[in-house]
Amino acid sequence: MDRCLPPLELASAVPGIAWPALPGPSGAALLAILFQLEQTQWWPAERLRLAQRRQLAALLAHARDHVPFWRGRLPQDWPDPADEAAWEATWQAVPILRREDIQAAEASEALLADALPPGHGEYREIFTSGSTGRPIRAVRSQLWELVWSAFTIRDHLWHRRDLAGTLAVIRESGAGKAMYPEGDTADGWGFSSAALFETGRLVSLNVTTPVAQQLDWLVRRDPDYLLSHPSILARLATASREAGLRLPRLRQVVAISETLRPEARAAIEAAWGVPVVDVYSSREAGYLALQCPDHPHFHIQSEGLRLEVVDEDGQPCAPGETGRVLVTPLHNLAMPLIRYDIGDAAEAGAPCPCGRGLPVLRRILGRRQNMLRLPNGERRWPLLSSSDIGALLAAAPPVLQHQVIQTAADRLHVRLAVARPLGPAEEEAVAAWARAKFGEAFAVAVQAMPELPRTAAGKFEDFVCQVAEDAEAGSGSGGLA
Repeated sequence: MDRCLPPLELASAVPGIAWPALPGPSGAALLAILFQLEQTQWWPAERLRLAQRRQLAALLAHARDHVPFWRGRLPQDWPDPADEAAWEATWQAVPILRREDIQAAEASEALLADALPPGHGEYREIFTSGSTGRPIRAVRSQLWELVWSAFTIRDHLWHRRDLAGTLAVIRESGAGKAMYPEGDTADGWGFSSAALFETGRLVSLNVTTPVAQQLDWLVRRDPDYLLSHPSILARLATASREAGLRLPRLRQVVAISETLRPEARAAIEAAWGVPVVDVYSSREAGYLALQCPDHPHFHIQSEGLRLEVVDEDGQPCAPGETGRVLVTPLHNLAMPLIRYDIGDAAEAGAPCPCGRGLPVLRRILGRRQNMLRLPNGERRWPLLSSSDIGALLAAAPPVLQHQVIQTAADRLHVRLAVARPLGPAEEEAVAAWARAKFGEAFAVAVQAMPELPRTAAGKFEDFVCQVAEDAEAGSGSGGLA
């Protein structure tokens, strides 16, 4: 595979110096991190784990001394980071941090550090999207944002993007911004690259724009790169194919915020003839894993966080096993999140043949909250294969997009975005499809509409479970539906 990078133009911050460029203080710090990331990605796994434990030791000492929530919850004495077995045994004894713990600590600010070490900058407040029901408030430092920028640029470099090109973004935006027909235009790709690189234009459109208008805007803007949610990208790809419209300059598509299903990736790549690159991140924890430049699986960004995939007993999952995702950002001393359960499930992977020592996630399955609950209490992942999608379209050809909502232990509500109203026979065929896929014991209601609603953050889930945990009949297993 061609590993040659496109030409990169550094931005000079020193008056009178155009070339070679000299970045300002933040750009120089960013360049220092990127230089190290270029080396550390090739380190053996053992060396990465040791370096990570050294940084975790610093984070834990700070949390114990400066964060009220963690006082008394963390051991006073930790083994030497070089003693992996003893260190890991102590680490496994740290209680898992849950979303409700963060919410309970918000009023008292018990999770906030009373001071930051020199060089970490100011506190910065953000809110998560609230896709699990209620947003949480997170606080991070300026230094943490610098690390965020480094991983943003790593993703650009790994996937050999030409930063001089035009990047089109369709996602949530502030009121009055990025509205159709023109959207919004900025001179650079955003704060992550502004301190270091000269980049092309960033054009953006609000995610709430109807698909037909999104496609019209996209064709007029004719970008080199397109970034959006997988559900938006899949709808755009279908609309583009059906209208016979091409994006002649498009080189790559980047999927964010939602789980990218294999069938959506295949449809997008087939429609536009360009690769799709997936990004796994969260607002409160940053970049979790980036797609390998040479394979469809993901590399955990171990220089920025510790990510664990654990089973129901809290034990590490082996390659091929599925478990819940725990994250510990390494550099956010403003609000340390230690062994934070972000609510997702993923499949651990084997070491990558690309040679990088960074651990692998083979698949990201999505939010555990949205697992299917069967009437007998069993839980399954409601994954739809290409043949499942084909069967749905055969049952109701006008379907443009689908969403299945489990409203009770024995009830499903199938919502469909359609090109025309469905007939009674088509509705019954969809209900039969749902029972065949998810279980004959379910009562199925079918609702057709022009567009399916999104969350306030513009996200979309193809399966939503509204059944409370205490409504389940038992714990069950975690198979695939």
